[in-house]
Amino acid sequence: MKNDAQHQNRKNIYPGQEVDIVLKKDQRTGKMTRGVVKDILTNSGQHPHGIKVRLEDGQVGRVKTIIGSDD
Repeated sequence: MKNDAQHQNRKNIYPGQEVDIVLKKDQRTGKMTRGVVKDILTNSGQHPHGIKVRLEDGQVGRVKTIIGSDD
């Protein structure tokens, strides 16, 4: 298991990318929502819970999986 998870590093996330996020309301259940990144909201280079993004449909959450990545 690698410590440097892709979804925790801002440099690995970019607008137009398909990702699975966990919305704030779904944090307890861990339910994931798939969408395309519109904006990156986390300013720091990395975040232990995943980079916060806004999807093209306006939903906001933390990235848990980058679709099509080798993670």
